[in-house]
Amino acid sequence: MIRHGIVKSRLSSFRIIILGFAGVILFGALLLTLPFSSADGQAAPFGDALFTSVSGVCVTGLVVRDTAAAWSGFGQGVILLLIQIGGLGVMTVAAAFAFLSGRKISLMQRSVMQEAISAPAVGGIVRLTHFVLKGTLLFEGLGTLLLLPPFCRDFGVRGVWIALFTSVSAFCNAGFDLMGTPAAPYRSLTAYAADPLVVCTVAVLIVAGGIGFLTWEDVFLHRHRLKKYSMQSKVILLTTALLLLIPFICYSIFDYRELSGGDRFLAALFQSVTPRTAGFNTTDLTALTGAGRALMIVLMLVGGSPGSTAGGMKTTTLAVLFLNAFAVFRKKNNANVFGRRLDDRVVKDAATILTLYLTLFVGGALLISAAEGLPVSDCLFETASAVGTVGLTLGITPGLGLFSRMILMLLMFLGRVGGLTLIFAVSSDLNRNLSRLPKGKISVG
Repeated sequence: MIRHGIVKSRLSSFRIIILGFAGVILFGALLLTLPFSSADGQAAPFGDALFTSVSGVCVTGLVVRDTAAAWSGFGQGVILLLIQIGGLGVMTVAAAFAFLSGRKISLMQRSVMQEAISAPAVGGIVRLTHFVLKGTLLFEGLGTLLLLPPFCRDFGVRGVWIALFTSVSAFCNAGFDLMGTPAAPYRSLTAYAADPLVVCTVAVLIVAGGIGFLTWEDVFLHRHRLKKYSMQSKVILLTTALLLLIPFICYSIFDYRELSGGDRFLAALFQSVTPRTAGFNTTDLTALTGAGRALMIVLMLVGGSPGSTAGGMKTTTLAVLFLNAFAVFRKKNNANVFGRRLDDRVVKDAATILTLYLTLFVGGALLISAAEGLPVSDCLFETASAVGTVGLTLGITPGLGLFSRMILMLLMFLGRVGGLTLIFAVSSDLNRNLSRLPKGKISVG
């Protein structure tokens, strides 16, 4: 009895989240190795299946086999299920099954669900989970209906499946698509670059999934009464708006000069949205200017918002870092926003997350560059896409060796579970020493 209690106590919420994601990834990989998961009826190599499963559960979209050409309908269904589980979170999906079976949610399960969707408190977590599930079905359902006309026009009855797959993938910020063919794999949405309905629908789904469920609840409850929004929701909405507007202006000026006015507008609009961990593309990324690629790397690292389907460092991390910098410039003791003071612990967490992501991003690129003999700039793009769980690629991922693929899989996994989740899972059993050492001085800047 004592041993059981010890084992249970060691499984903190953070460790349960990590183990849950790892378990789903392994199960998905095993399903994808089945012969009828592949389009040619041959069992896929476990390495390819594992990479695809990691990319699906971590809602990234980097692939080593084209989703449309290499996988059968069953295999594509497995990938779609992995995307949905990864986007909502393992615990949210588990809670959905508990609701359907009529079982009650224990306090431990509520605690894990709180960490999984970044809820502020355990209280009301079941109601919030209901809201998340209903909102997800609403967005994905509407997205499917809007995508039906163009896809059914081009693919016939199969367009229904493609519309559903694209809608779920877009809302979950996954970037998987079914547009490839044996003659033209990995083409994503390039055939629809000038189609306003497809571009705008997918863009709205990406933004909706990346804003975060807590923010959507705020919007739903208070609607136009902005003063009643929580401080976090205000920060997320403002930061998201700036991260859409500034890149749109930059891409409109520096890239896509060969396109006409309307097409250039759509290309710049979509390119300002998709790096936020979505992974779709409507244009050739290799044709972007150096400035355009650099901006995209930054956007991929930032990602979406807490409690969303997106990965990355999160918009709030970027906002906290800038707010703290402004406070230092003005010689203020604390960072302030919307009439509230930010806790010093939040600033430390943001700095830690930035350090972790930059280390993974740069370190992974250097290792891949050394192993594959590829330009560091191209490798930086791929590792930013992996750790930000984006899925955009310059086309080098399918040709990488086993070592480099393992690095990308590790980056995708760490990027999805979150930096602090990993740190807290490792350090949760460490003794907390409340004593304080003498203060030392060090100069910075």
